[in-house]
Amino acid sequence: MARVVMQAVVSVDGYIAHPDDTVGPLFDWYGNGDTELSAGASGWTFHVSRTSAAYVQPFWDAVKVTVIGRHLFDTTNGWDGKPGAGDELVVVTHRPLPEEWLADHPEAPFHTADSVEAGVALAKKLAGDGLVCVTAGNLGGQAFSAGLVDEVAMDVVPVVLGEGVRFFGDHAATVLLDDPDQVVQGDRVLHLHYTVRR
Repeated sequence: MARVVMQAVVSVDGYIAHPDDTVGPLFDWYGNGDTELSAGASGWTFHVSRTSAAYVQPFWDAVKVTVIGRHLFDTTNGWDGKPGAGDELVVVTHRPLPEEWLADHPEAPFHTADSVEAGVALAKKLAGDGLVCVTAGNLGGQAFSAGLVDEVAMDVVPVVLGEGVRFFGDHAATVLLDDPDQVVQGDRVLHLHYTVRR
């Protein structure tokens, strides 16, 4: 059965982006090392510290399906039809994807669902026994509050943004996590992994 992890790069004060959706220094660590990190189907490559690569690469390789919201789809132009991680992508949206985008990306392994619950269920079906990654923010917060998230992974960058898009969005409920089972110090990033208590 697929596991569901909510993941993002996050500031020390809990933000995954500025109010205008830019990430500022949050992604600087993706280019501060000499070890290549590959994001699979997207073709993106980064150069991070050896320690970060040893943690992140197996995580990205385990992701089979990513679930995102419509806002992130629109902000990134659907990553030009290539999932950032995994083989397939589910967009939670109440509107059809733009016809022009679909025409430009006929081979995109993208699916849509009209609710967070339906999106996670579809992603789990597509992932088999692999990993489903739900992006943080309002979508992730909704999935977390609904009890659909099994694990939380944070790449914490030593910066305080002061305001912006919160890791758990506006939907997080009080939920206990186990102690972190992975704490990995990279260069200008701390990788944390938690399991949600059941």
